[in-house]
Amino acid sequence: MLVLRGHEALAGLAGDTPTAAPPTVGGPVSDPGRVVQIVAHPDDDLYFMNPDLRYSLSAGHPVASVYLTAGEADGVNATAAKGATTRPDKPAYAEARQNGIRAAYAKMATGDRTSAWQRTVVPTKGGGHAEVDVLVAKPQVNLVWLQLREAGHGYADVPESLHGLWDGKVSRLGSMLSSGTPVKQRFAYSKDQVVQTLVGIMEQYRPTTVRFQDPTPGRYPDTKQYTDHQDHFYGARFVQLAAAAYVKDVTDRPHFAVQNYVGYVNGSLPSALDPQEAKEKLDSLDTYAWLDRQNHCGSDAGCGDLKVADRPAGNRWTDTVNYARGTGTDWLTSDTDHGLWAFKVLDGQVAVWHRPGPVGPWRGPDLLPGTGMDPGAGAVTLKDGRIAVFGTRTSFGARPADYRREVVYAVQKQPGADGFGEWQSLGTPETADEAWTSDISAPAVSVDGTGRLAAYVRDGAYSLRGRVQQPDGGWGPWENHGGEDLHGAPVTAIDGAGRRMVLSATSKTVVGWAQPKPGAPLGRATATGLPATTLPLTAQGREGGVRLWFRKPGSGNVRTALMTADDGLKVNNMTDLGGLNGFGSVTASGHVLAGRTAGGQLGSELGPGRPWGRSPLMFVGAPSSTKTGRNMVSLAVVGLDARLYVTSSADAPNAYLAPWQPVGPRNAAP
Repeated sequence: MLVLRGHEALAGLAGDTPTAAPPTVGGPVSDPGRVVQIVAHPDDDLYFMNPDLRYSLSAGHPVASVYLTAGEADGVNATAAKGATTRPDKPAYAEARQNGIRAAYAKMATGDRTSAWQRTVVPTKGGGHAEVDVLVAKPQVNLVWLQLREAGHGYADVPESLHGLWDGKVSRLGSMLSSGTPVKQRFAYSKDQVVQTLVGIMEQYRPTTVRFQDPTPGRYPDTKQYTDHQDHFYGARFVQLAAAAYVKDVTDRPHFAVQNYVGYVNGSLPSALDPQEAKEKLDSLDTYAWLDRQNHCGSDAGCGDLKVADRPAGNRWTDTVNYARGTGTDWLTSDTDHGLWAFKVLDGQVAVWHRPGPVGPWRGPDLLPGTGMDPGAGAVTLKDGRIAVFGTRTSFGARPADYRREVVYAVQKQPGADGFGEWQSLGTPETADEAWTSDISAPAVSVDGTGRLAAYVRDGAYSLRGRVQQPDGGWGPWENHGGEDLHGAPVTAIDGAGRRMVLSATSKTVVGWAQPKPGAPLGRATATGLPATTLPLTAQGREGGVRLWFRKPGSGNVRTALMTADDGLKVNNMTDLGGLNGFGSVTASGHVLAGRTAGGQLGSELGPGRPWGRSPLMFVGAPSSTKTGRNMVSLAVVGLDARLYVTSSADAPNAYLAPWQPVGPRNAAP
């Protein structure tokens, strides 16, 4: 037995598109899906994965949160004013953090922080033991405590840590058992044993969505220190290895999608959450921080983490959330026969769904050969009508220093054909993982009016880099197009004159580049004068220019502006379109605009002045949409069950979305 599913553990211990509109978006609700979250420390989930975590708990989805380390730090459970006079006790501080997490989860799931947990100890596939906590009132909510030692420092060289274990500075990493845990036998894991422990957890919980932290967060340009805690991103790399091993070794399982989350650097970025969502997120941290000091948990160690009690919001972390991958909205596309193609990453491979023609049956998901794909694939149509799929791929190599991310692409063999060629590598502008932790964005890809294909990424130095395909099919070198303080992923589109435009968010505005004419080199970085945005951008060639969509910080409202390049890059008529107080990417095609709303469902607007509607779908990453022919719009998401859902609408003033339809068989656990 590896790790018990929560409900089993508890049981064992106890024994055609219309045009006249209804006001709401109908159709089937997606399967619940099963979420596994894996983080380095107790509170990483509350700070960096909420509100997604709360949405999943509120919707009743099975959620298992896994904590790699005990989070013992220096063992002092006290506010700053009392830190110097409080005796260090690492096992007790680890217990206090566990108590705070149990209280926060109980409150999110049931409204009562004292809701009971059943705590058990189970053997792991790595040869140690884990504590598994099951929320009695909602046994689909589980906490799994692996209780390995933490680094105790964000970036310093600490051999006895996940970083040290990854690099081979120690052969085994020992446990740090909390004072209240039912686990009594100490243990130590090799690198492979950590991986196997995580494989065992996935094998038992059978996730359809796996959430973990950003494995390539980068460094600050001035100090060269990591922008995130070393436990966060080396823990994420262990999850990457485990997910690959799970795919390889366990065939009797459902497909799963991955979502990665930005960490500490969130504090320097515009706030993505509206005030109510930020308050809900802060409430969970207030519970975890044990602000009222009432001994509701009955523990001498304390009922929460007093280190964060002075500032439960952290460094503005409760104001925002950002995905480190999978923010692109160009993964659904149409071909000349009005067929639809969808590309998303499942099981570390690019999955393809295809509907031939305007009304044919869907096929998929079919997984393209080639593993190690990072979340987020994008599609572009070439001059000859074939589709090219782009993404980034992670490889590990024989040595720790061989960790590498690179841009790759595959091209359809014939227009409309199901077959794609082998993955081809464009490499990376980064010289080595040590330089910037392999921090490149997903590629932004477009074909200009001469048929020239180009791909652009944000590099680890927060500037824009790009490669352009040559007439003979080869590619030019990675060129540095400048810019500074770029964050997230750039976007690109072609204006009415066939000129390529590239746009990227910074922490304060949006920067742009444009070709002076089709086929020419990209122009210099130009300030747009746009106000600060939350990171994800969407761009599309419209109205003779490139229309840009983004969100207003601290609001969730969707904004739009038309970018033109006739006399230099200019912004025309920025407009606030409203919304449903969500966050993340928005997709736009024809009259349809859609994105995540407060609550995690998909919200959509079907034309200026029309009210926003809300669907029941909760989904992974970003939605995508495309024009199908001259008068139809198709819209798609991948649900938390890792299943494709599609709908459509006539591109007309009074149209509405047809009922959502799932594609392919249910992605159920065997």
